[in-house]
Amino acid sequence: MKNFIFLFAFLSISSQSIYAQSENEEQKTKYSFEENISYLKGNEYVNKRCVLDIYFPESNEKLSTLIYFHGGGLKRGNKYIPEYLKEKGIIVVTVNYRFYPEVSVKEIISDGAAAVKWVHDNISDYGGTQDKIFLSGHSAGGYIISMLGLDASYLENEGISPNIIAGLIPLSGHTITHMTAREEIGIGPIQPTIDKMAPLYHVKENTPPYIMITGDRELELLGRYEENAYMHRMMKISGNKNTELYELQGYGHMMVYPAIPILLRKIKEISNKKD
Repeated sequence: MKNFIFLFAFLSISSQSIYAQSENEEQKTKYSFEENISYLKGNEYVNKRCVLDIYFPESNEKLSTLIYFHGGGLKRGNKYIPEYLKEKGIIVVTVNYRFYPEVSVKEIISDGAAAVKWVHDNISDYGGTQDKIFLSGHSAGGYIISMLGLDASYLENEGISPNIIAGLIPLSGHTITHMTAREEIGIGPIQPTIDKMAPLYHVKENTPPYIMITGDRELELLGRYEENAYMHRMMKISGNKNTELYELQGYGHMMVYPAIPILLRKIKEISNKKD
């Protein structure tokens, strides 16, 4: 069911502690930060870009983990942790990856798969558990996680499967073929295309929970809401019961911070079902 979220609702929701602990408990919890951990070895460019940061509570609990991919059109950008994700009782992993045209879009998605594999294999060292790994990302980052969760080949090449993902929560991500993947084959940015490089191509009944969040359809980038709405409809038609769509009215493409309350609420809801 499509959900319309209004500005006043976000202002009230954002003031609450949606995920987990009371304020007193969070004040007692110490958080650590490790940066530039290599998840893929290779040439100088691989070693420079294929690194991740981990922000984690100093706790022995079996915590939920959010792997977050930055945006930038698959051509630019840098890993960062959105401020409102800090001190929320979860582990946050933020990932750098290589860019087009230095590498192909398929290689960029493969970088994402390698990062997920690294987290899956190592997150227990930071208090996390393998059955509570969530993927999110904004714009290009949202596209990357959708491809990882829907086209099984990328994670299978790493010896794992999309079944290890507890939830996919893209923020204003492409569901048609990414504009940079279209550029690779000589198609312009406003020519819609659906091929194997489109999450829409991989619509299916059984997927991890798939929660799409976009900005206002009248303010979003190049029909981004509409392509997500079509994805939502086709997933429903396929019999998929794990998909939701949220439209943040009053916000354009840069809608990360107003989306975070929904992101955290969904992580909590899904994680609680696994306890």
